[in-house]
Amino acid sequence: MQVTGSCHCGAVTVEVARAPTEVTWCNCSICRRLATGDVRIVGTTATYRWGDKTIDFHHCPTCGIATHWSPLDSRGEDRMGINARLLDAEVVAAARVRKLDGASDNWKYLD
Repeated sequence: MQVTGSCHCGAVTVEVARAPTEVTWCNCSICRRLATGDVRIVGTTATYRWGDKTIDFHHCPTCGIATHWSPLDSRGEDRMGINARLLDAEVVAAARVRKLDGASDNWKYLD
């Protein structure tokens, strides 16, 4: 079942092919949720590159809400991350939440 979320003003929407069964809460300075699979972003976003400059962080140019990140590398990986907080609270509440320690640069799950 497809789920849809949006930024605060609604200018950018995120469509996910199915509700996530697991989301990652990362405590690094930017990352909020990692996801893979069929995702469609509708609307124009602005980007920001930080750190090792391997991913672009996307946000709505109108309201500023972070929508997703996408990799810059050409390894052919089908991956991206979306901000799960854009989805309905019920969708996120039904998923397992894993905590990732990105703040200490060890990138280990805390569960």
